[in-house]
Amino acid sequence: MTPLLFDCDGVLVDSEPISVTELAVSLRDAGADISDAEVFARMIGRPINEIVAIIRDEQGVDATPRLSEYRGRVSDRFEAELRAVPGIARAIRALPPGPRAVASSSTPQRLEQMLRLTGLWDDFAPHVYSASEVERGKPAPDLFLFAARKLGVNPADCVVIEDSPAGIRAARSAGMRVIAFLGGSHAEAAGLARQFSALSPDAVIADPRELSDTLSRLAVSA
Repeated sequence: MTPLLFDCDGVLVDSEPISVTELAVSLRDAGADISDAEVFARMIGRPINEIVAIIRDEQGVDATPRLSEYRGRVSDRFEAELRAVPGIARAIRALPPGPRAVASSSTPQRLEQMLRLTGLWDDFAPHVYSASEVERGKPAPDLFLFAARKLGVNPADCVVIEDSPAGIRAARSAGMRVIAFLGGSHAEAAGLARQFSALSPDAVIADPRELSDTLSRLAVSA
């Protein structure tokens, strides 16, 4: 069975609109000149510490003191608003059994919160991995290689399901095949279709119901 590595935000849970809106507010409160649209276009898929470092390098603004408030607002909104990406649970559960994991830039605590709130935790646990467990986050390959090691599988055998340019680059760098996912509600705002076209993923899908057939077209057995 082909190992499947799923990003979380924007693939399993429809969290990006909440996270990006609140992150942009915190960055602007810290003094950064950045719009929601720019965060969508440039920052999704990256660990928060790397986003803060980018803003510090580019604008000389340190948003670190704002992160505690940011995390609190996001957590509260998740408890009230977060939903799984429509159709993803059914699509995952319709696949034949096989090795699978979550590999996400979110923290371990945030991952558990999101997956439990949306009823997806038991579909992956204990194979839920965070960029905080590796030296470099996406677009470096470290997290996907780490997840493959934890599953005990060959990276070249893995297929990654990703919604971010950073994640697609990470999968490519790890020597893995990658399916680009447009099913999150942020896809249009982030201009993902245009960005994906420049990255040449192995496939692009817009609906979780396409996952099984896409895996078959890639000549893999999920």
